Amino acid sequence: MPRTTGPGGSGPTSKDVARIAGVSQSTVSYVMSGKRPISAKTRKLVEDAIAQLTYEPHAGARALAGQRTSVIAVVVPFSTPLSAHGLMSFVEEIALVARAHDHDVLLVTADEGIAGLRRVAGRRLCDAVVVMEVRTDDDRVAVARDLGVPVLFIGVPEDAGGLHCNDFDFESAADLLVGELAAAGERDVVVLAWGDDTTSRDLNYVPRFERGARRAAQRHGVALEWAPVPADRVLDPVLEDVLAGRDAPPALVVATALPEAMGALARRGLRPGTDLSLVALCTAAEAQAQAVAVTACSQHPRDVSRRAVTRLFRLLDGAGAPPGVELFPAEVTRRDSVRPRP
Repeated sequence: MPRTTGPGGSGPTSKDVARIAGVSQSTVSYVMSGKRPISAKTRKLVEDAIAQLTYEPHAGARALAGQRTSVIAVVVPFSTPLSAHGLMSFVEEIALVARAHDHDVLLVTADEGIAGLRRVAGRRLCDAVVVMEVRTDDDRVAVARDLGVPVLFIGVPEDAGGLHCNDFDFESAADLLVGELAAAGERDVVVLAWGDDTTSRDLNYVPRFERGARRAAQRHGVALEWAPVPADRVLDPVLEDVLAGRDAPPALVVATALPEAMGALARRGLRPGTDLSLVALCTAAEAQAQAVAVTACSQHPRDVSRRAVTRLFRLLDGAGAPPGVELFPAEVTRRDSVRPRP
């Protein structure tokens, strides 16, 4: 709908918000300032009215209020059902840590980019912001530096200067996984990697993982091939292409779709640890749930989230460290999916 304006075309006011929400102007003020408890139902009426009017309270009024909202906003675009599922362990841990600090979590799941950050901070909906699904070239970076509330990225954009970033060390994980195969005597390695549905979103961990894998392959003298996993995660055609023209199956680094990869191998009578070597980037639970327990690097989603939000609360309390990148270290857990060295 067109933007509603107040008298003289100066933009919507708290009076306009009160009219749309069906509440008093003072109630709008209390919702924005946090000076009095307001029921969840009334707060939602006011917030919906604000969204309808694209009203943002005056920065000076917010400063005078001087009140925290006791809310952490988590900006996490759910681009696909699959990506949403993969992110929920991160979000759940963020919510648990926030609750332990007597804060609630506001999920911002639309892919709004800059507008999403400005909306949650400009309307004083939160005390701090966690940004997820970080792109390599992320337009939210420039806004985050001047947002006026603490912002923490779970992910590492290319331009990370002046930002607080936490993540798993994907580059080292790839290096370790390729190194594990090289140590077992494997010299022909194929990475079952993220496909166009992920790479088209420029997600930051993809090039980081690839850098680590290619660096390790060069160091160990390993031939490395990249095989993207399609969006439907049907891996039979991919494995057909990988196996074609080879006298023996290559070793596999599975960066995504591990259960589907294991199923496609089983349909060809190939057993990891016996017929070929296989390692994966996956959680410990997923690695142990396969027909053959998989040697893997876990991304530690809960640990990464816990560290990130703990750091964010230190920033809120004025005791945080300077901006910088903090990476959760990668380590390989050996199981049964790598063949013994001849």
